[in-house]
Amino acid sequence: MVRQNKKILEILDSVRSEKRFELTEIESKSILNFVSVPIIDTRLADDAEAAVRFASAFEYPVVLKIASPDILHKFDAKGVATNLTNEEEVEKSFKELLRNAKKYNAHARIWGVTVQKHIPRGIEVIVGAVRDPIFGPAVMFGMGGIWIELMKDVSFRLAPTTKESALEMISEIQGYPLLQRFRGGEHVNLEVIAEIIVKISKLISTYPEISEIDVNPIFARADDAIAVDARIVLRHD
Repeated sequence: MVRQNKKILEILDSVRSEKRFELTEIESKSILNFVSVPIIDTRLADDAEAAVRFASAFEYPVVLKIASPDILHKFDAKGVATNLTNEEEVEKSFKELLRNAKKYNAHARIWGVTVQKHIPRGIEVIVGAVRDPIFGPAVMFGMGGIWIELMKDVSFRLAPTTKESALEMISEIQGYPLLQRFRGGEHVNLEVIAEIIVKISKLISTYPEISEIDVNPIFARADDAIAVDARIVLRHD
């Protein structure tokens, strides 16, 4: 088993001390960053001024998302604003996201909003992991974004897995041709995706507190792949 990271344990302990089981976006992304999964740089802004400052540092356009441990389905709460191109739009969206969050859940704890750069999408894929009560930890790969719900086109391996096995997982899904310049589409870097699969498989194997990991979407491109959103769930027992 891989040696545990002290910073990751501190995050997990903090979440459990609050009697929460689902990590926030910032917490989940921090953990992925500690295990070197390529994840988009995301900052937490507790007021509109900070949101503007982060947006300017990233350079426009940017994406804002509500940050709350009590609102995990941000789209349902109208808690996401995309493709913001200037300071005025960021300030307006910050206030609007907070209003929407309070309408969705009047008792929600609001930490502010997360700010990240709006980047080219590439081909969306997903890497996830689950802890099965019989077989133990397993890692999953499939087409991401809306495709995971529509097609459920995925492959699994017991975790931890190897890079060779991860490449086999990628080739097993029905959407594999889409990753190989199908009808003039973009050819993506399969090696980078396989490395992400291996890292996620090691993460759930190393930390028995974790029951689920959902890294979706990952924007896969010709030169690289970068995770845009992430969700980690802890065991209830």
